Amino acid sequence: MNTSESPLAGPARSGKPIGVGIIGLGAHGSWAERSHLPALRAVPGYELRALSASSRQSAERSGQKHGVARAFGTAAELVACDEVDLVVVAVKVPYHRELVQTALDAGKSVLCEWPLGNGLAEAEDMARRARSRAVPTVVGLQARSHPALAYARDLVADGYVGEVLSTTVVGSGGAWGVTVGPGDHYVLDAANGATLLTIPFSHTLDGLAFVLGEPEELRIQQVSRRTSAIDTESGQPVPMTAADQVVASGRLPGGAVATFHYRGGMTRGTNFRWEINGTEGDLVLTAPVGHPQLSPLTLQGGRGTSTGLAPMAVPESYVRVPHLDPRADASAYAVAHAYQQFLVDLREGTSRVPDFAHGAARHRSIESAVTAG
Repeated sequence: MNTSESPLAGPARSGKPIGVGIIGLGAHGSWAERSHLPALRAVPGYELRALSASSRQSAERSGQKHGVARAFGTAAELVACDEVDLVVVAVKVPYHRELVQTALDAGKSVLCEWPLGNGLAEAEDMARRARSRAVPTVVGLQARSHPALAYARDLVADGYVGEVLSTTVVGSGGAWGVTVGPGDHYVLDAANGATLLTIPFSHTLDGLAFVLGEPEELRIQQVSRRTSAIDTESGQPVPMTAADQVVASGRLPGGAVATFHYRGGMTRGTNFRWEINGTEGDLVLTAPVGHPQLSPLTLQGGRGTSTGLAPMAVPESYVRVPHLDPRADASAYAVAHAYQQFLVDLREGTSRVPDFAHGAARHRSIESAVTAG
């Protein structure tokens, strides 16, 4: 779809702010509060004009806290608001499809968090609806918008590591471990679509594909080593049907080998390390947890006669949102860069930010690669 012909393209090119309405912006530490809110405030070109929550009372509390005048108790009211051009769906995965449909039926552009749908069928349905409405969409696979990954992509393309021979990722999910917070039980139920596979692994896979190319072969296996987690408040066990181990292997364009291991919880050892090994050098990205889409990333490299790794600062030319700190504002950092790139896409007719079609394709790539056992 040509974003230059969209209803948002005119305001984006003229400098008029795009009016945003967030479904799911709470007042007590929601994901939207930690990421989308600071991201939107750091990127000129957007104006947060409305929010909705689970009830009118909670919406009003959130509106008062965040200084948002239009606070609605239902998503239907938010999408009907003429001041809203872009609807952000930032709620739990099982509610994505219904809310996205409501926004699309109102003719609004939509940014939906990842996973796009609770499974491939839902994601494909949303992509079809968006295509029929001919409105710009964004799926929240923001790792590929992180400046560190953009720099790594260019380093690889420019031959820093020579020919890529292999790449290896090991990561910890944070959740799906020994304990679970009282508000996070839903991620332990595989039926809800928010699992170790669909969240940290899939965000990382998408970032890797951005840097090194889409895997031409991929095989994913999920294993359940834990069947429950202990609630941190009650001390009671909570059933866990989502797998706590994900292992994958594949081949990249050109024949390089790719391997992944994601494990639930945290480890005393390595919680995120991504190595890119080539004939001339190596690149390594690390983070305190295996979610590159929301963690501070450290890039190191070495090549030629060097026998070790050295820190590599991301050049300022890759940093398009200077008002956020990549460490202190890690939850919002990549999200903000995705918003900024979306503005560029709208102004220039490009399509670098992943849309619903990309989201459906990512769902398809994962589900088709999962093997039994």
